[in-house]
Order: sequence, then structure tokens, then C-alpha cells
Amino acid sequence: MKRLKFLVITVITFIAVVASVRHAATAPLDELIAAAKKEGVIEFYAPSTLTPEGAQKLRDAFNKQYSLNIALNYNPSGAMTRDVGKIVGMAAAGVPPEWDLMVVHDAAHATLWLKKAHKPFDYAKVGVDPQVIGYDNGTVILANQFVLPAYNKKTLPPKDVPKRWEDLLDPKWKGGKLGMGTATHHLARLATFWGEDKATKYVKGLAKQQPSLGQLGVIYSRLQLGEILVAITMTDSFVHRAEMKGAPIVHAEGIEPVISPAYNAGVLKGARHPNVGHLFAVFLTTPPAQEIWEKYGGQSSAFVPGTTAYKYAQGKKVLYMTQDQAQMVDRLTAEYGKILGFTK
Repeated sequence: MKRLKFLVITVITFIAVVASVRHAATAPLDELIAAAKKEGVIEFYAPSTLTPEGAQKLRDAFNKQYSLNIALNYNPSGAMTRDVGKIVGMAAAGVPPEWDLMVVHDAAHATLWLKKAHKPFDYAKVGVDPQVIGYDNGTVILANQFVLPAYNKKTLPPKDVPKRWEDLLDPKWKGGKLGMGTATHHLARLATFWGEDKATKYVKGLAKQQPSLGQLGVIYSRLQLGEILVAITMTDSFVHRAEMKGAPIVHAEGIEPVISPAYNAGVLKGARHPNVGHLFAVFLTTPPAQEIWEKYGGQSSAFVPGTTAYKYAQGKKVLYMTQDQAQMVDRLTAEYGKILGFTK
């Protein structure tokens, strides 16, 4: 009888503990949902490759998941480096940002972090995996890009496809045959693997090739038109777009290291709707959002076993930027922009 009584007490105690843990996990999320409901809208900055349709699919799934009716204003990226610079300038002047939540690559968020332009939030307390939380609780990782040189397989003979990063220094590419987008942070990341001296020497060598310069979208278009033969760096989002539309733009596979910027979502300091922003950042790490993001943007998380990105990364040397590398990458991004001719 005593054993039965002890067993009953033990079971009741266990149930109480489990209930307490669940309450501890769900209570902060419920509070965030209630706060988001009061704000009612989000100004959402995200890559143009997501498309307006993809953004609205995210909105619908977000509202369904949390029983909300939030209006989402999608602001597609033009040039992330430029737009992040604008946010930094506005923050320095005490002007509220145009957007609540920015989804940009991790190097851009490094700039925001160094300028203290994030509004941090304890994402772990609402159930976000700690390994995807970065920049002192300022951001969460939702997807990984993969960056390599890209070419038009209808205009570039197979024998000329580069097999190493260094192949782009061959004199045959001189005089506008190469294209380089404004994302100089791609090249800055090579310093985390090669070392700063080798990476800087490499970028100076690329500058001597006199590449055509422009935003990534412009470089992508010029590659399609045959105006350039190789894009020095191209994100897989554009390769995904090409695949969806039947365009002949592909990565030069086999080159290593593969550069992998992570798309991070972060709420901006001074945001008008911070609670919706934080809740939407949480949502972007969930399976429904991941499925939509991969369908429209072409990326998934390289840290989740079974995803397309995880499978792609296996057996390859992939460069993931860590927070302790952010300051160097941010500095070299600006320096390489000057070397290549984007800025003075």
C-alpha cells in the first residue's frame, strides 16, 4: 500500500514538473504573441529572390501558426551593403529605421552588430535553438547561401570553366570578361581560410583583371546576355532562380572552399514594431517557414540534418563565418570594395 502511495505521489510530481517546464517555455512565447498582436504590422526587409509571392506565403503561414492577422509589407533588397549603410547612418542620426526586421547575410549583420544597431531579444527562452542565435542575441540564422564563381554554360566552353579560385587570375580573363557584384564580403571571407595576406593579394590580382562591377542582379543579367563570361562570386539564390526559369547560369562546382554566408534575421534598434519582428524571426526558424523559404529563395539551413543545404555541404570545405571573425570580415569588406573600385 505504501509503495502504491509512493508511486502515485511520484507520478503526480513528475506531471507537475513537466507542466511547469512546458509553462516556462510557452509563457514567454504567449506574451510575445500578445504583444505582436497589438502592433499589427511588420515592415519586412528580405532578399529580392524571395519574391512578393514568397513573402505573402510567409505572412499567411505566420498568421496561421500564431492565430494572428498581421499585415506584412515586403521590402525587397536592392543592394544589401548600401541598405545596411543607410540603416547605420540613420541610427547614428537618431532616426528610426524604415524596417522592423532585416533578413540579410551575416556579414551585413556584423556591421549592424558592431554599430550596436540591433534590438536584442532572448530567443532561446521562446524555443529557438541556441546554435542559430548570434550577435549577442541580435539575430537568428534561418538559411545558408553557397557562393562560388558562376558562368553561362551556353557561352563558356567546358575547358574554360575555372576549377580553382586562383584560375580567375589567368590573363585570359582580363578586360571586362569577369563580373563582380557589390558583395565584396564574399571575398573577405576567404581571409578566414587563406589568411588576410593571401586574400588581399588575391583581391588585388582580381582588380588588375578589370572586372565589370555592379549589383549582383546586374551581374547575373550580364552573365545571361553574354556580356561577361564569369561572375567572380554568385549566390546560389541566383542559380536557383536560373534553374526555375530555365536559364543556363550554373556554379563552377568543385571549387573549394565554398563560401557560405548565412541569412540572419534581426530586429533593428528603434524598430516601430519590434515584437512582431522578434516573433517573425522566431517563425523563420520553424519547419513551415523553412519550407517556404527554400521553395522561393532556394536556401535551407546547413545545420539541420536532412535539409538540402546540409546534404550539399557534406564532404566539402565550407566557410561559415563566426562571430569572432565578424570584425575582420567587416573591415576587409570595405577595404576590398576600395581595391575593386566600388568606393574611393
